[in-house]
Amino acid sequence: MWGIPCHQISADWASQRIKGLSLRSAIMNAIVANKKVKTLIDTFYYPVKGPGMMWERFQQIIEHKGGNVLFNAKAIQLEHDNKKISSLIYLYHNKREKKPVQQIISSAAITSLVAMLSPKAPERVLKAANSLTYRNLIVVVLMIDKQNLFPDQWIYIHSPDVKVGRIQNYANWSAAMLPNPQKTCIAMEYFCSETDEVWESSDKTLFSQASQELELLGLAHINDIIDHCVVRQPKAYPVYDQNYSSNLEIIKAYISKFTNLQTIGRNGMHRYNNQDHSMLTGIMAVQNIFDDANNNIWSINEEEDYLEEK
Repeated sequence: MWGIPCHQISADWASQRIKGLSLRSAIMNAIVANKKVKTLIDTFYYPVKGPGMMWERFQQIIEHKGGNVLFNAKAIQLEHDNKKISSLIYLYHNKREKKPVQQIISSAAITSLVAMLSPKAPERVLKAANSLTYRNLIVVVLMIDKQNLFPDQWIYIHSPDVKVGRIQNYANWSAAMLPNPQKTCIAMEYFCSETDEVWESSDKTLFSQASQELELLGLAHINDIIDHCVVRQPKAYPVYDQNYSSNLEIIKAYISKFTNLQTIGRNGMHRYNNQDHSMLTGIMAVQNIFDDANNNIWSINEEEDYLEEK
């Protein structure tokens, strides 16, 4: 097991400042004199109840300004005239609804976006979109009747004896994320594809597997587990295979002709960006609409410096 130790140093109502240093960055910083390494971050702010607080605040601001946020609404079609997106068709409470649009900012997987276009995209574009692949994420959350299983916020697992790839310890991000300080809430994370046995396993099977692996790793006993839940996130990680770049360029060239469509974020750009980079693409997209900016969103990528301190 390999971990990145991080320690909470202060907190307020909205966020806490966490100090962290990756082992890799420390080594690189020692080798490369007077050169900032992008993963060498001294401190950063973390919402006391997790990143979801940011999106809740976004919703509050949008609604305060007269906007509307629909939950559990599924976009299924984007009608267009080959120059602009004219309307969005979506399912809401099992009812098909249609809304005219002036601007579209999409964080959906770019493959899903292409599939929603009506009229259909050219066959070459559809083929490129179908060639892009993803890794899915399964999170098995375990509540442990035990304190302080380990001091790290997360641990990457490299043992061939288990399938879990990473273990998160929520209370080490923020104590407010744990309702009972006498317990420990962890996330056993599994990275897989849609055709993998793990992805197709039932929640019951996944809970049993995660429990056994936790014990095998020596972190807790199965009898210490008092509650659990399973969360599945498809298309969590865009895959960089040998052809992804050329396929992505084909898609980008096609969707760029829509004057009122912008794609943002990790899935919208099929880029393995960090959260700060992904949020910046959203900010730049809004600036393009309201401030008449000419931001090149595609200039933001994973090679940029981290932005927590800027």
